[in-house]
Amino acid sequence: MAPYIDQEVITHFYQGHVAAITGAGSGIGRALALNLAQAGCNLALSDINAKNLAETEQLLKPFEIKITTQALDVSDKQAVFGWADYVMRDHTQVSFIFNNAGVALSSTVEGESVEDIEWVMGINFWGMVYGTKAFLPLIKQSMQQAGNAKHGHIINISSLFGIIAQPAQSAYNASKFAIRGFNESLRQELDIERSGVSITSVHPGGIKTNIANNARGNESVSALGMATGVKGLKSFNKLLKFDPDMAAKIILMSAAKNQPRCLIGDDAKLIDLLQRLCPSHYGKIMNKANKLAAKAKKSRRKRITTQKQ
Repeated sequence: MAPYIDQEVITHFYQGHVAAITGAGSGIGRALALNLAQAGCNLALSDINAKNLAETEQLLKPFEIKITTQALDVSDKQAVFGWADYVMRDHTQVSFIFNNAGVALSSTVEGESVEDIEWVMGINFWGMVYGTKAFLPLIKQSMQQAGNAKHGHIINISSLFGIIAQPAQSAYNASKFAIRGFNESLRQELDIERSGVSITSVHPGGIKTNIANNARGNESVSALGMATGVKGLKSFNKLLKFDPDMAAKIILMSAAKNQPRCLIGDDAKLIDLLQRLCPSHYGKIMNKANKLAAKAKKSRRKRITTQKQ
C-alpha cells in the first residue's frame, strides 16, 4: 500500500518557515531539502562534503526561497553551535531542525577499535545531541518572537537498527538505539511543557543513499559468514531499495501530523512488528530466516548452472 502523502498538508506546515538540515549533500538530506523547497520553506543546509552540498544548492536554484549552506562536521560541538548561530543571524528565525547526518560501520565487537566506535557515536549520536541542543532554544525563541504564530519541530533520524539489533552492527545499533531513547524522553518533556515544539523519531529501513559507500568495515565479519570488501559492499547496497524522495515525503508528513515515530519501508514495519511480538527472540528468528534465504539462493544458483549445462 502506497503511503498517504498530502502535499497541501506539507505546504501548510512548512511554508514560510526556516528548516535546518544536516547531511543535506545527498540521500535523504537532499530529498528533504528539495521537498521543503517545493513547499516554500527557507533552508539552512549543512554537510561535511562541500562538493555534494554545492550540488544540492544548485538543484535548489529554481525555487524562490532563501538558502544558506555551511560545510559542517556534526561531531564538532563548537562547529554545530556556531552553525546554529549563523542560521539565526542569516535567517533571523528557525522552526525545524532535521538531524540527518549519519555513518555506518560493519564489524564484530572484537574487530572494531574503540576509535571506530567513537567515530560512529560522534557523528550519529553526538551530532544529533549537538543539533538538538543548539537549535531547540532557537526554535522556541523564534516562536516567541512571532507571538506563537509559528510552530516548531525536531526531526531526528534513528534507523530500523534503532528498533532491532544485528550482528556486525554493534556500534551503529548503539548509536541508533541511543537516538531513539533520547527522542522518546525529549518528546515527553516537550509534551509536558506544551511549548508548541515537538519531536518525531524517524526509523528508515533500507533507503537508497550513499551510507553503504561511505561506511567503514573490516575483515572481522567474515568470521560470521558475511561478505567483505567489494562483495560485502554490493550485498549492503542490495538492501537499500526505498526511494529517498518518498522517504522525505513520509518524514515531512509524519512531522506535520506530529507523529512520535515514523517507520519508512515495509522492512521497517515488518521488523518493528517482529520485535513487538518477540522482543527476546527476534534475533534467533531473523538468523534462521537469513539461513533459509541463503540456502534457497544457493539452491537457485545450482539449478540455473545445471540448466545451462
